[in-house]
Formats: sequence, C-alpha cells, structure tokens
Amino acid sequence: MNRKTLWYVADPMCSWCWGFSPVVEAIRREYRDRLGMELLLGGLRPGTRHALPAAQREEILHHWHAVRQATGQPFQFEGALPPGFIYDTEPASRAVVAASLLHPGEVFAFFRSVQSAFYAAQRNVTDPAVLMQLAEEVGLDAQHFSRLLDSDTARDLTQDHFQRARQWGIQSFPTLVAQDGSDHAVLARGYLSFEALRPALDAWLA
Repeated sequence: MNRKTLWYVADPMCSWCWGFSPVVEAIRREYRDRLGMELLLGGLRPGTRHALPAAQREEILHHWHAVRQATGQPFQFEGALPPGFIYDTEPASRAVVAASLLHPGEVFAFFRSVQSAFYAAQRNVTDPAVLMQLAEEVGLDAQHFSRLLDSDTARDLTQDHFQRARQWGIQSFPTLVAQDGSDHAVLARGYLSFEALRPALDAWLA
C-alpha cells in the first residue's frame, strides 16, 4: 500500500512560510515513517516588474514583525526591502525547482536556505548570482545549477507548480494538502503550530 502524501504549498519569499519552517521540519522528522512530504511552489508574486511602493513596503514589514512575534523566527529588519526592490518571487521559486532537478532529496534544505537568506540575512534572492551562491553553499554544483536555473525546463516546471496550486484552489500560503491516492483535500491553511497540527495529521493517518 502506498504511503499517503502531504503536500506543502509555499513560496520561498512568503514570510508566514518562513515562520512555518520549523513546523515543516518537525512534521518531516516525526512522521517520516508514516507519510511522504512533497513541496509545491504556489507563486506568491511571480513576474512582478515594479518596485515596491513605500506603503506596500510598510505593510509587508508589518507582516514580518507579526511572523517574528508569533513564531520566533529570525528576521533582519535593518535595510530590508530597500528602495527600488522588485518583489518578484519567480526566480527564487525557479531556483528551488533547479535544485530539485539536481538533488531531489535536498529540495527542502535548499528551500529553507533561500528563506533564511532572504529573511534572516537580507540577501537578494531575486538575483541569480545570489541564488547560485546559495546552491554552492548547500553543496550543489554551482555551474550545473546556473545552467538549470536559466533553462526552459526549469522555467516550465516552475509554471507547472504555480498552475497546479491554482488548480487546487490554493491562494494563500502556507497550505498543507493531504493526498490519498487520487483524492486531495486541504488539511491546514495558514500558520499553525506543530502541536495544533498534530491532531489533524493523526486523524488523517489513522
């Protein structure tokens, strides 16, 4: 009998997903023998071409403060979202896809490294050069990664991720989708602690 699959629908530049990162790791650790976990990139702001207006920047930073207060995850606020910053989440998502093509077993680790770089270290993860550095830091072949990042294959697969999330009706992140055979159902939407999630996971797996 096939194990059930839990889909984590997220974006590497989604602040509540960064807050949810320790919960994801706890699920993967505590339930590793009972379910498979897969990452689906939902596409928070893919293809954005305009710099953040000041009012939107303040709104986003307000959310970041709320995430830190609720979850304890680290944020570097000084210098965050500098003037002219274009909040396009497609390159970081495509980098995660490229990493998954190179080393599928490390996709969650690379996803987490992109999140940490953006939120805790203020590195510009919309920049391909930064993404290549992150790939190298987690032990991926930087040149191979760079070629994949710029490939039609990675671009198309990234769009496939976004499309699947839309088909499932996912419009906010993080979201957990429970798959049992061909059946899919939302298990949790938005941030929840591991303790709050555990009863729903146990009931689904029973």
